[in-house]
Amino acid sequence: MTQELKTLPMFDEEKNHECCSASEEPRNYQNPADAAWSNGQIHTPIGKIYSVSTEYTPKDLIGTIKARWGVGRMDYAVEPGIYAIGEPDAESPVLVSANYKLSFDYLRKELTGLNVWLLVLDTRGINVWCAAGKGSFGTEELVRMIDFTDLGNLVSKKILIVPQLGAPGIAAHEIRRQTGFKVIYGPVRAADIQVFISAGYKATPGMRHPDFSLADRLVLTPVELTAIVKPLLILTAVLLILNIISTYLNQLPLSIPDLISRTASGILPFLIASLVGTILVPALLPYIPGRSFAWKGWLLGAVWTVLYLLFIAREINWMITIAYLLALPAISSYLSLNFTGSTTYTSLSGVIKEMTPALPFIIISSALGLIALVTGYLI
Repeated sequence: MTQELKTLPMFDEEKNHECCSASEEPRNYQNPADAAWSNGQIHTPIGKIYSVSTEYTPKDLIGTIKARWGVGRMDYAVEPGIYAIGEPDAESPVLVSANYKLSFDYLRKELTGLNVWLLVLDTRGINVWCAAGKGSFGTEELVRMIDFTDLGNLVSKKILIVPQLGAPGIAAHEIRRQTGFKVIYGPVRAADIQVFISAGYKATPGMRHPDFSLADRLVLTPVELTAIVKPLLILTAVLLILNIISTYLNQLPLSIPDLISRTASGILPFLIASLVGTILVPALLPYIPGRSFAWKGWLLGAVWTVLYLLFIAREINWMITIAYLLALPAISSYLSLNFTGSTTYTSLSGVIKEMTPALPFIIISSALGLIALVTGYLI
């Protein structure tokens, strides 16, 4: 980053989506002048630039865990700009990344021993894959940052290595036409970047394949879990009130332990339906029949509902049975649909294409289920 830090203008043409782990713009960027990952500054023809450590510290790991659980997620972004790794010169390649701190960390820790430049785009704290779909990791932003950092006067080779998952947002021919820089699409995983560079920027077929393993899928679920806590607490309060009203209407003695027991029993099917949508569907994603995430969630939610009604539910009336059949699969379906944008299976247009028919069905089914649930408690 040049010595005199400029205030970077923000694009405002789009908003983040929660499926990509951020729902608004970052409140703060980590300033390299104060960050533990900064090694100070080096002198270059365009001024002083911050040098970045490739060491992944326990503090970075804690930050990653917290971000995965949504804690401080909106502040987990680094200052956009140009950084140095090792002792780069005018012949060194330029790697391009997002300013989501987790993406930044995953890349820099794989660059030990290399002398390269790292151009961090302002993706508003979103990872490369999601930002490419939204346009913030895109041609316009890349051109802007090349101009803003005076990159053309820093390097002579003019090679940009863009992560393959960022390819949907980057038009290589436009970058070449507007800036003179050649874009080379790198591997999917940062772990392959050293082999990719040493092979003369050649990727093996395995480097191009986003396998999205079980571990890849499960590591994304904690933030989804945090999102269901508040709705479940609200539903618990609603069920408690319904149990109190039901006790009064049926002229039964008011027993606190009995109220707690019935409320806990009432929230159980909703809790499990939520866990089905947030954990079980991502875990079993490749093995559940069908392509639609909403369908996959509905299917497993329906299986859970049937199992619950057959083997667990006790003394519930027919109206509550209908409520469960309508609401529980819909809840699992909605939460599974949320996971769509976190995967490499679909593009932004694919997410919208799936949401358009699925959301009305989910909303109607959930609303009817809620009406049946309230009615079931009161009859």
